[in-house]
Amino acid sequence: MTYDLVIIGAGPGGYVCAIRAAQLGMNVAIVEQRAAAGKPRLGGTCLNVGCIPSKALLDSSERFADAGRHFAAHGIVIEAPRLDLGKLMKRKDQVVDQLVSGIAMLMKKNKVTVLSGRGELLGSGRVAVLAADGARSEVAARQVVLAMGSLPVEIPALPLDGERVVTSDQAIAFPAVPKRLVVVGGGVIGLELGSVWARLGAEVTVVEFLPQILPFCDADVAAEVQKVLTKQGLRFALGTKVTGCERRGDDMVVKAVGADGAAVEFTGERVLVAVGRKPCAGGAGLEAAGVALNERRRIQVDARFQTSVAGVYAIGDLIDGPMLAHKAEEEGVALAELLAGQKPVIDHHLIPNVVYTHPEVATVGLTEAEAKKAGRAVKVGRFPFIANGRAKAAGEVDGFVKIITDAATDRVLGGAIVGPRASDLLGEITTTMVYGGSSEDIARTCHSHPTFSEAVKEAALAVDGRALHA
Repeated sequence: MTYDLVIIGAGPGGYVCAIRAAQLGMNVAIVEQRAAAGKPRLGGTCLNVGCIPSKALLDSSERFADAGRHFAAHGIVIEAPRLDLGKLMKRKDQVVDQLVSGIAMLMKKNKVTVLSGRGELLGSGRVAVLAADGARSEVAARQVVLAMGSLPVEIPALPLDGERVVTSDQAIAFPAVPKRLVVVGGGVIGLELGSVWARLGAEVTVVEFLPQILPFCDADVAAEVQKVLTKQGLRFALGTKVTGCERRGDDMVVKAVGADGAAVEFTGERVLVAVGRKPCAGGAGLEAAGVALNERRRIQVDARFQTSVAGVYAIGDLIDGPMLAHKAEEEGVALAELLAGQKPVIDHHLIPNVVYTHPEVATVGLTEAEAKKAGRAVKVGRFPFIANGRAKAAGEVDGFVKIITDAATDRVLGGAIVGPRASDLLGEITTTMVYGGSSEDIARTCHSHPTFSEAVKEAALAVDGRALHA
């Protein structure tokens, strides 16, 4: 049969696109290669080996750390907690399985046909499906969407073996807590998984090529995060270039050149390579079909997500922009609506970014440095959580809220939060920016007391130097 829409890849972009297209009356099929026990595993990297399992581990490890380090301050006296890593991992897997099953039910509810196998683009309107048993079939489609996501970047100096030198795929399922873990890469993935294993007892060293962690953040934000994580036991080697790795007994030794030019070594039972991700476009027949790539080796698309091949579209990690699940979801919805004749709008400058360390880090819009580099005169408001009543009561006093505004118009240009529930608190700043709002709009909004969100209001007040509690 001929489908209205065939989507290759059932990650956040693909499956959400499928649901929205089905809601709009299209006959949709989705092709997914990942499978287990003969059944497709929907949800992509994010759900199966990325966002969800890592957050389950972060939450479990945070509770373990709280029990061992922080309960006593609340008058809760317990014996030293004992880690059952097997049970912790089982819980993580159960969370993933439940959500995978939920997506399968959503496909059924919306009458989306799920095709199990590797999707290969044959040109306009044709997709081959190569099943695990070698069987090959073809489907026809009026429109095709490429949504295969991304995979970890490898570096020649650290050849992966899947056991000692690993990516995040394996680092979410270590069979035991390593005594020492070397994390190469001070970005989101490296800090999150480094935090997990540090909380569970590993000595973690983060090796970063750049002079600061979290390069997408302002220097003051990155410095605050590093300060807090250092207090939690993580060690950092910044401005350090990895040159090689060798095994010595039960350990792996990472060789590098430090910021001062001297040779240094870092020893760990395991090495996590977390230097970024790249589009997962191999084996999909893109080159043969004539799909053009840009200079960054991402699929070139126009404002309507159209590739160089008529009737073929691409979204998510395959195209330019941050490799984030929620960015892919927004693009999936927008594309479905465009194909249905609607006029959706996505402001790619207002896609939030979150690091789920403790405390969390959440940013949106321009950094202070980016705004100044663009020639904007800015005013900045900051408010520390140590001056927030709810944060004090909860013992969550690290970090601050930062709001960047246009000095002439007071329009909010960006925001950054290091602190408790930053991922949730950022929504107020993002919404204000979507509607072109000002710091005054936030400052004049009544916030419940006592709440963490009052720190956002106080940061808005601080733009004009009138914070009330700092």
